[in-house]
Amino acid sequence: MKKFALVVSFSILIISCKTEVKKSEEAKETILTETAKADEWLYLFDGTSTEGWRSYNGDDLPPQWVIEDGALTFDTEKRTEANRKGGKDIIYAAQEFDNFELAWEWKIPEGGNSGMLYHIKEGDWGLPEISPEYQMLDDLKWEEINNAKLEEWQKTGADYAMHVPEEGQKIVKPAGEWNTSRVIFTPEKVEHWLNGKKLLSFVPWSEDWEVRKSKGKWKDSPKYGTFKTGFIGFQDHDSPLWLKNIKIKKL
Repeated sequence: MKKFALVVSFSILIISCKTEVKKSEEAKETILTETAKADEWLYLFDGTSTEGWRSYNGDDLPPQWVIEDGALTFDTEKRTEANRKGGKDIIYAAQEFDNFELAWEWKIPEGGNSGMLYHIKEGDWGLPEISPEYQMLDDLKWEEINNAKLEEWQKTGADYAMHVPEEGQKIVKPAGEWNTSRVIFTPEKVEHWLNGKKLLSFVPWSEDWEVRKSKGKWKDSPKYGTFKTGFIGFQDHDSPLWLKNIKIKKL
């Protein structure tokens, strides 16, 4: 009986050890998997370097784009829409992207305006004429400061001049507060996110997409949205802008 009990105890100990080893291996595998997933993200700006960034159609980063307190900052004088000049748009020129998930944090001042653009190709045209844009704007104060009326396709989170955010989904933060945005692009579906909420989705190059292009702001811009790969960039709209944690994942 004692020998039987000893055998049973020993068997239980072996099983227990095997179980702990298996759990340990599973935990290790989980950690490695999570690490691998995290490694899929490429930081275009991590708060320490502007490597890879330069002006659109240029060789160097404009001097107004600087790092301040870990943020890529566009240090410029804010002008109203009527007095806008622009001309200092920037691109991440180290690599082009086709299908991707892009995430970033941003804030602007009262009356501020900017945009994130993708599938950028350089040439003798303005960025918005060819590249889809995720609009970044002070929805709360822009109209008052500029004495002008905005269309819904001009407001934050819109696919500029093409698709508008779903009513009730948008969390509008006052100027000076950080927002988190995300764009997911595939040929099957594009999504715009703001502060954890999905604002809109659409199918690029679909019949509906072509109709919107042909009847809207881009009806005289034949190259708009036609490039299926290109650079990521941010717009100079004569407004200070702060960016951080700009990262992208290829899909």
